Amino acid sequence: MESGRKPGRTSCECCGNYVYDEDNDYYICEVNLDEDEMGRFLSDTMYACPYYQSDDEYRIVRKQI
Repeated sequence: MESGRKPGRTSCECCGNYVYDEDNDYYICEVNLDEDEMGRFLSDTMYACPYYQSDDEYRIVRKQI
């Protein structure tokens, strides 16, 4: 994340940290949120996650061109 830039409102479904757990057969966030962050996440439907990473698999390819 660039310094001085606020993260936008995001959706977990398009985040690179939101992955499918085959053992448990459901999706899970790989980020280990602390107690305060988890409380904000659960209470705010429009939570702006500071750990959001675009799940854009072509981002690296576009940089190479």
